[in-house]
Amino acid sequence: MSERPAKEVPRSARRTSRFTAKRVTIAALSAVVVLGGGGYVAYKAVGNASKPPVDPFTIEDFGKLASGDLAAPDPETDALKEAAVQKYRAELLKKGRGGKVKDLDWVVVKKQAPGGSGFPPVNFPPGSDPSPGSNKATAKAMLAAFGFGADQWGCLERLWQKESGWNERAMNRYSGAYGIPQSLPGSKMASAGSDWQTNAATQIKWGLGYIKGRYGTPCGAWGHSQSVGWY
Repeated sequence: MSERPAKEVPRSARRTSRFTAKRVTIAALSAVVVLGGGGYVAYKAVGNASKPPVDPFTIEDFGKLASGDLAAPDPETDALKEAAVQKYRAELLKKGRGGKVKDLDWVVVKKQAPGGSGFPPVNFPPGSDPSPGSNKATAKAMLAAFGFGADQWGCLERLWQKESGWNERAMNRYSGAYGIPQSLPGSKMASAGSDWQTNAATQIKWGLGYIKGRYGTPCGAWGHSQSVGWY
């Protein structure tokens, strides 16, 4: 008794199968983004579905996660930063103080950590007062992990002194940017840790990833800040 040859699946059926799988994948990712996962969750969903498994994140990958695609400017966020600087300068001119941006004049220190993107506001842990000196030491120790040499420390120190005074509770009174690196919005720092509202180390980790992804080095970010008033 002879065996029957296996019946070949028509090309049209194979195409339909592939298209159906593609539609299912797109629909699933769309639902993830719409229902509140954002780019980070969508990125992870794609990674988990890929074969072979995705390699561990590189520093460049982390930089992209920190604020979307950091290889290019974010026009909407950049416009908000620029508007905040211009508003502050206008107030200085109105008060007769000249147009020079002075460190920390635009910062208010929050008594409660702000929320955003699904994170409710939270109280700061009792007895956990900000310590700019300790925060600087933490950042200095992290430089090498992000590929930055010791020569970049001076730029980073000046940059975040200007932005927040190295205070993890600092908020820009004009734009709403938050934390030591002044993330806008602050909830972007959740890609570095769910404790972004209160943990200085988490904020620093996100900030270094942002700088590497967007400007390459702290000195690159500092130069941009000196030129336009924000980074």
